[in-house]
Parts: sequence; structure tokens; C-alpha cells
Amino acid sequence: MKYTLQKIFNSILALIIWPLTVTVFGISAGFYLLCTIFISPKQLHILARTVCRFILLGAGQLFVVKGKIPDPREGPYLYLFNHQSYLDPFVLGATIKEYVSAVGGDFQFNWPVWGTIVKRYGVIPIIRENLTEAIHSLSLTEDAIKKGISFLISPEGTRTVTGKMMPFKKGPFHVSLNTGVTIVPVGIKGAYNSYRRYDWRIYPGVITIQYGKPVKYDFYKNMTVEQLRDDIYGRIANLCNDAAAKIRGKSK
Repeated sequence: MKYTLQKIFNSILALIIWPLTVTVFGISAGFYLLCTIFISPKQLHILARTVCRFILLGAGQLFVVKGKIPDPREGPYLYLFNHQSYLDPFVLGATIKEYVSAVGGDFQFNWPVWGTIVKRYGVIPIIRENLTEAIHSLSLTEDAIKKGISFLISPEGTRTVTGKMMPFKKGPFHVSLNTGVTIVPVGIKGAYNSYRRYDWRIYPGVITIQYGKPVKYDFYKNMTVEQLRDDIYGRIANLCNDAAAKIRGKSK
């Protein structure tokens, strides 16, 4: 009985939050898109950060930042994070101090409004099921990094279903070794509880994002792809306090 009442309450709360979220997103995203007609997204980073913060607030989310956010002047960086929710990009966008591009699933480029935003922002689509296309997308990422553009990539490749970290794919670590980019491990906690995969409801909450110590090329240049993957996996597991992932990382 208690569980049923809680479920009903959560559904009612979500029905209240969703219209607010959509309204804030529509107004903020619309204004941002209008600005991109006249100004390059690379010059609109401060606006993008503000928009991300408004969208999180509209979705009933507060966020806490831990660790030191990297200085853009010492980049470019490859920000690698655990993917808990569709809220992750907004938390990252609200806190990173520079324009960053990203690699994202090709399906989102067809979404209304959001698809236009990611296209104009410079996100590189990736078709995970097609190895040839995926390699091409990562090659474009390497070219952009070599030109000084920082990137966001989730090594898991998709959102978690359980709230726990999934195994990392090798692609981002090939990019790292091929470019010598400085890696920034990022741990996200709380986003899964706020908006879970396969659950339409949004729950008000607090999302914690913790930036780890940057990992420079001199540290990992002699590692194999697998060794680098496992090292970063352990760092992110520590940052998001995923005990099960820590154990999996140690057992590799």
C-alpha cells in the first residue's frame, strides 16, 4: 500500500515538473538557437552554461560541483564521464568553463529542437552499431582535438540501466593515445535517481559532479588501450563512488 501511494505521488509530481521542464527548455533553447544564427556557438559558451543551469532548475535539479574544473588555457581536454541520465549533458554544460564539443548517438539528431541544437553546436554523430561509421566519427574527433577543441565522451557508450557503471568501450582511449590529449575523469552521482532510463518520471534531486585530476599524456603514453581504459575506469568509479565498479576494475 505504501509503495503504491509513493508511486502515485511520484507520478503526480512528475506531471507537475514535466510542463515546467518543457517550458523552460523551449524558451531557453529557442533563445540559444536564435543567437546561433548571428554568433558562433564557440563564442556563446557563457550563454550555453546559463541555459543548462536554467534547464536543470526547471527540471527540479540542483547540482553540486566537487574537484577542480580544468583551466581552458591548459587544454584541450577529453572529458570522460559515467553516463547516468539525459540530464548529464546539462550538468556538464553548466559547469565546464570552455566551449566543448561531443560525440553523441546519431538518433538524437532527429529530435525536434534538440537535434538542431546539437547540429549547430558541433556535436559529432556516431552510429555505434556500424564499426566503419564509428571509426570515422572518432577520426573526426581526433582532428578537432588536434585543432584545440575539447570534447565530451561517455566511454560506456549509452546510459546505464541499473545506475551502476557499465564496461567502457575502447574508442575514446584510441582517441587519447592518437592525439596525446589530457584526459579529465568526471564522476556523476544522483542523475540516475532523478531521471532513469525507461522511466518517464523526473524526480527532484541533487546531482553531484566531481572533476578528477587531469591525466596528462606523459602518464599514459606507454600504456596499451586496455590499460588506459582500466585506469580511467577506476578513477571514474572512485569519483562517483560506485563500489561495484571499483571491484570490477580491480579484478581486470
